[in-house]
Amino acid sequence: MTFQRARSAAQREERRRTILDTALAMLDEMPVADVSLNELSRRVGLAKSNVLRYFESREAVLLELLDRALRGWLAEVADELAAGVDPNLPADERGARFAAVVAHSLARRTVLCDLIGAQAGVLEHNVSVDVVVGFKRSALAGLGTMAELIQRYVPEVGDQAASVCLFTVILTGGLWTHCRPSPSALAAYQVDPALAALHLDLAPALESGLALLIAGAMKRSG
Repeated sequence: MTFQRARSAAQREERRRTILDTALAMLDEMPVADVSLNELSRRVGLAKSNVLRYFESREAVLLELLDRALRGWLAEVADELAAGVDPNLPADERGARFAAVVAHSLARRTVLCDLIGAQAGVLEHNVSVDVVVGFKRSALAGLGTMAELIQRYVPEVGDQAASVCLFTVILTGGLWTHCRPSPSALAAYQVDPALAALHLDLAPALESGLALLIAGAMKRSG
């Protein structure tokens, strides 16, 4: 794919979308760590210097993809919760069902989890303050949307809803990394079966962690 010089605002926006869509397609093939600006430029059909006219760094591209993925997930999980959480159940059962739906919804979206796992340690580096501010503002709005969802289905969490949602995202990123052990760690689990308790699967581990967060929030809210 090759491009002529983008002269209009519409052409520049189309170029940005092409870069983002190409990077997203790469994430279907490889982890975040393997997405390079050189390969992205080659696939888009632009010189690296031209890609940098639209995004200040590789990390800026991926951070925008994370923002887009989070917003898309929030729209979809609202429907999943409506189908999966019976509002007539007792509070503890609603909390458990909410945790199960959210955990399995996130675990199915491997690209989103990979981006969340890289957010603090990778994606928020090598970017300007303006880029981070823009992302953080959008993320804060997303957390507000998620808090509204938990308050709809588990109002017993009270004013702890925002904290539950923030820690859910952080937990997702940490568990994503932990649930993808190195070859040496996998070999260690085989050598010593007693270590198997440390070998976690993402969906059940996230469900358990989120259920604990919700239960604790309900208890703290009285």
